[in-house]
Amino acid sequence: MMEGHVCLVTGANAGLGFVTAEALAARGARVILVGRDAARTQAAATRMRQRTGSQAIDVLLADLSAQARVRQLAQEVLERYDRLYVLVNNAGALFTTRQVTVDGLERTFALNHLAPFLLTNLLLERLRTSAPARIITVASAAHVGARIPFDDLQQERHRYRGLTVYGQSKLANILFTYELARRLAGTRLTANTLHPGFVATGFARNNGAAARIGMTLLRPIMIGPERGARTAIYLATAPEVADISGRYFANRKPTESSLASYDQDAARRLWEVSARLTGLETTI
Repeated sequence: MMEGHVCLVTGANAGLGFVTAEALAARGARVILVGRDAARTQAAATRMRQRTGSQAIDVLLADLSAQARVRQLAQEVLERYDRLYVLVNNAGALFTTRQVTVDGLERTFALNHLAPFLLTNLLLERLRTSAPARIITVASAAHVGARIPFDDLQQERHRYRGLTVYGQSKLANILFTYELARRLAGTRLTANTLHPGFVATGFARNNGAAARIGMTLLRPIMIGPERGARTAIYLATAPEVADISGRYFANRKPTESSLASYDQDAARRLWEVSARLTGLETTI
């Protein structure tokens, strides 16, 4: 059980995030649901309270593609909660066309990688003082075959391919997790990442009719969010992984990620670039 444990889940108004947050609430945790849309996130919280019987479900709003909102979210968490035991970086998206955030950054990289990088670093000291604590970042098997395009992180020099850029962002999630775990070695704070499976959610609804039709056609080979969330829930709650850090999981088991994901030079370089792009003056 997780009575009294404060847990934060991004992208928690639907899909994997909702199922993960609901499982934590059902185990007695106080859960912070982070979503972008106020109505949808509040509705998710109401539904979760009804289904779990828990009133310890809070809502915080943030468009995580905007760094000012990530910083505001972190500040709200630090002001309202004196402990944080679990951080689940779940929010993410795939865009079939190149888009730019309010910070002038390519949106997939900004939302899928820079947002969890910044949020984690801003909350790190609170997690550290709450230890034992866990950081979980949802990646994907889509990272296999990807490389980080350090010469074109903003996707300006080549034809934009949404799936390729998405795979790069998921590789960034894994490189970030492995580097974070190395930097946290010797502490009681763990960092792990995971592949949830090919999950049937509203993942593609932001990309127009063609993407929605494509995802509908693929539904027979997809799994539901309840099954897809099992590994994230396992990493957040299971006592047997309390001391495991810097691993990539699938189906609740540690497994090997791509060869590129173990490149420590690339991981350090990505960390330094990410710190610069997010304006972090100091990191661990």
